[in-house]
Amino acid sequence: MKKFSLLIALVLTMSFVLAGCNTNTDNEQTEINPEVPSENVTDNNNVDPGELVVYSNRNERFVQALLDKFTEDTGIKVSALHGANPLQLVEEQRNVRADIFISNDLGALGYLHSQGLLQGSNPQGIESIPADFRAEDNAFFAISVRSRGFIYNKDMISYEDMPKSNEDLFDAKWADVENGYAITRGGNGGMIGHISSLRYEWGDEKTAQWIDSIRTHAAGIYQGHGDIRRAVGAGEHAFGLVNNYYFHQQLVEPENNNVGFIYLDQGDDEMGAIANAAGLGLVNGAPNNENALIFLEWLLLPENQVLFVGESLELLINSEYGAEYPEVVAANIVEFKDLKSQDMPIKELGNYFEDTRALIEASGLDLDLR
Repeated sequence: MKKFSLLIALVLTMSFVLAGCNTNTDNEQTEINPEVPSENVTDNNNVDPGELVVYSNRNERFVQALLDKFTEDTGIKVSALHGANPLQLVEEQRNVRADIFISNDLGALGYLHSQGLLQGSNPQGIESIPADFRAEDNAFFAISVRSRGFIYNKDMISYEDMPKSNEDLFDAKWADVENGYAITRGGNGGMIGHISSLRYEWGDEKTAQWIDSIRTHAAGIYQGHGDIRRAVGAGEHAFGLVNNYYFHQQLVEPENNNVGFIYLDQGDDEMGAIANAAGLGLVNGAPNNENALIFLEWLLLPENQVLFVGESLELLINSEYGAEYPEVVAANIVEFKDLKSQDMPIKELGNYFEDTRALIEASGLDLDLR
């Protein structure tokens, strides 16, 4: 009992001491001079806005200025992985690292979405993107559009003598043209989208025959379209299969710029030009989701849609936003709306992506470089 009484006394003594120590904090509010920030008050100007992780398979030259401006405008630091393959998101789905995926191929974005790797959102400004160029839940959307066709060297071949359709490439005679023609390897995003569109139009059997034909008859198979447009401009090949903006890029070269372009399948009984688009998707489970949403809304501002096109010289989906082109390019631009285009909705490319890759690889085209 003596020990118990001693313990009670000790507890009561400590309570009085603590009450005395806390008198000021319980009964008084700390006065803050608004002109002198307190150590206990957050200074919003010094808040770290965090970072954004962007994976991009678009040319770094076309992307980095856009990301730099985003950091300048928002303070959000961007870590960019250029040259990323969309399948990296598949590999990392259990350990998500990316917030945004930028793609040159809407088919790749559609495929990622079908695999549950992109998530929907409703960013302010999304209504500026036509429905055919975005997912129903806005998990991905396009900013710029391009058409497929032939860039050709005017010193080597005339417009009249050029092939005008995809069907024309079944003919072995094009292998006999001076220096022949060039294509990209099958793993190129533009080629995957092109072949997906042919599968939609023709079915797999005829498309596989077409792949075999171009693989056999092409004089050069290159890693990318930039290599093709330079080779054609220099006369190393008479023509090459590229996206139309590579024609625009060759026009502004200081030399080797006497080139023309054929938009494919424009006849009354033909399928129309094959189109594709560049855009981006919001990664499902993005580590920096809030900053990713900020980026989407920032990019949808008209001035930043224009910047997305940048040096690529692609065509804006929203041409009224006024992307500026060099005079020689402006004189040769054909707006997407003025072309006869294939009736396949571009966002449907994702439904063909995986099987198209398998068809290309089975043909051996994906392995070829020459």
